Order: sequence, then C-alpha cells, then structure tokens
Amino acid sequence: MLRRALISLLELEPGIEVVAETGNGDDVLPLALEHRPDVAVLDIDMPGIDGIEAAALLHLKLPECRTAILTTLGRPGNLRRALAAHASGFLLKDTEPARLAAAIREVAAGGKVVDPELALSALQAEESPLGPRESDALRLAAQGADAPEIARTLCLSPGTVRNYLTSAVTKLNARNRMDAVRIAREAGWL
Repeated sequence: MLRRALISLLELEPGIEVVAETGNGDDVLPLALEHRPDVAVLDIDMPGIDGIEAAALLHLKLPECRTAILTTLGRPGNLRRALAAHASGFLLKDTEPARLAAAIREVAAGGKVVDPELALSALQAEESPLGPRESDALRLAAQGADAPEIARTLCLSPGTVRNYLTSAVTKLNARNRMDAVRIAREAGWL
C-alpha cells in the first residue's frame, strides 16, 4: 500500500516516470536490467536481498543506474552500509514528497542526497566493530542459516564460520548469536 501511494505521488511529478516496481529484493536486478531506469528507489527492508545489497548489485551489474534508499531504518550504520554499496541517496520515508522528488532528480543528475539529521548522527555514531566476514556470517545466521550453510555460502569451512560468529558475539559483548544479531541490527550494522 505504501509503495502504491509513493508511486502515485511520484507519477504526479514532471520529469519522473515510474517504469517498474517490486516489493522483493530478488526482483530488483532483473527488473532494472529489463527497464534500465536512471534511478532505482529501494527500501532496505525487503524480502529476499535487502535494498542495500540490491544497490551494491546494481552498481556492479548496471552502473549507469543510480540508487536512492528510502527507508524507516534511519540508523547511522545503515547509512554507512548504503554509501559503501554506492547508493547515491539515503532518505527517510517521512520525507516530504516535493523533497523526495527533488532528491530523485539530484541523484539522476549525478549528485548525492542524504537526510541531514541522519548524516549528523552518522558522524557522531560508533562504527561497527565487526569485520566484513563477521558481518557476513552474522547476517546469514540472522536469516536462520547454521554454520555448515553459512560455510557453503561464504566458501569457508564450518570451523572458520564458527570462529567468525564467536568473534562477533565477543566484539558485541553479546550473550549469544541471536543477541549479537539484535545488537548489530539495532546499531544498523546488519
């Protein structure tokens, strides 16, 4: 419902045409390859791959398509992850429609747009203590994967995966893996 309302608002804006829509992150790349949009507006929280992972894939497979993240998950860690994934915009869902349209135009023109309050929070926030492999292993554990599944996905041994997960739990001062997932999600690191 929210996606339909957003599309309706954007279609009222001159110079903005919505060429495709999906609520599933796994559909983003195929739709972008088919429709070749100038800008993909993505939510972080989608089934399948999240919007930040989709932004990274688009940057890799369709670099001429710029991405803007539109989310309720306005955490400094999410902003950092989005910028690392080459997203050109990061805005909260409560952004005024006129400001959102202006941001999409700015991103399409090659600029970058970040919610100013979130940018300030990101500058003041603690960076993730997790390394890339610890984050990858914890993200997969959060999806319900066990050590052997994570090992296959990351091309590692199950023992190495257990070491990464133990390290993540220790670095986050968590009680267990699920507590580590909770801590990392609340900080925007996953």
